[in-house]
Amino acid sequence: MSLDIERTGDGLSVACSNSSTTNGTDHHRSNLPLLKSLIAEQQLLLINGVVYAIGVVSGPLLIRLYFLHGGNRKWVSACLQTFGFPMLVIPISILYLSHRRRWSSSSSSDHKFLISPKFLLSAVVIGLLNGACNFIYSLGLSFLPVSTASLLFSTYLAFTCFFALFIARHRFTPYSINAILLMTLGSVLLGIGQDKDRPVGVTDPQYLLGFLLTLAAAALTGFVNPCTEVAFTKVATNINYSSVLQFQFCSAFTSTIFCTLGMIINKDFSAMPREAREFGLGESEYYLLLAFTAVAWQLSSIGFVGLIFCASSVTTGVFGATLVPATEVAAVIVYHEKFSGEKGVSLALCVWGFASYLYGSYMETKKQSIYRSAK
Repeated sequence: MSLDIERTGDGLSVACSNSSTTNGTDHHRSNLPLLKSLIAEQQLLLINGVVYAIGVVSGPLLIRLYFLHGGNRKWVSACLQTFGFPMLVIPISILYLSHRRRWSSSSSSDHKFLISPKFLLSAVVIGLLNGACNFIYSLGLSFLPVSTASLLFSTYLAFTCFFALFIARHRFTPYSINAILLMTLGSVLLGIGQDKDRPVGVTDPQYLLGFLLTLAAAALTGFVNPCTEVAFTKVATNINYSSVLQFQFCSAFTSTIFCTLGMIINKDFSAMPREAREFGLGESEYYLLLAFTAVAWQLSSIGFVGLIFCASSVTTGVFGATLVPATEVAAVIVYHEKFSGEKGVSLALCVWGFASYLYGSYMETKKQSIYRSAK
């Protein structure tokens, strides 16, 4: 028997082969696929959560390290956020070989592995939006400390909830509204205390620009999240995890092409050798940093689409918000950034907003469970 996790309009399901029983005494065995499917779903959710956490925490730190030691190419830093897409070839190839083995031993006539043209087109559109978002975020991060940028970017949860209401048809609850208000208030508080947080060499107009650009990147990410969820639930039907990885490959490839065109127009390719020679950590370290940055951001992207596949865009946004404290602590430890009172209060408001949303989700799930059991 083989299991293949798929997503339908009602959520995740597992396709099983060679699992039918004809004997009533084997009823207990018929529950084994369901049990295995639940375990597989939890494992997939956990793996994607860990991968996403590693990328989300390490990605901004590595990008900031690039800017701190002499890197100044905004399109390069944007391109790095998707340039690691070739690493997806390995898991996609493994899943393809597994698919071929099931195909050869199955009597089913449905042997499709590649995603549909419609799903591919949605991946291209999402990729273009992500490419623009990556550039906006990189430009904003070049003027801000990592801790401040992370707090500002965490407001994408509020934008995700807002856009998900209209795009993915999620419902607002008092808890989600409270979370949006608290996280918005935290961003306003950071803006008020900008003079205490401005890095050396960054002017007030540049800091304000970084502030606004990071918020714009958060808003665009909040728009892309429910769009990705709709692509998984509406554009494609009964997709499996290999479809998710193919979607991410096409999306990241499109984003990379978008940013590469920006690099060509900005003449970054001719400037990179000189930038590497003048890099504060050394020339070889420059290229090593670029490689690690590309891997970190690709891990973030893989985990991101995986979490949306396993759960929803809003749940992914909530989980991302929980990683803000980890990024804050890492930035303070690694770069000795100041942790002002405004940042502390803003962080507390973000955590409070997250707790409010999490409790609301728990109550909603509990209500649905009671409703199902009463039917």
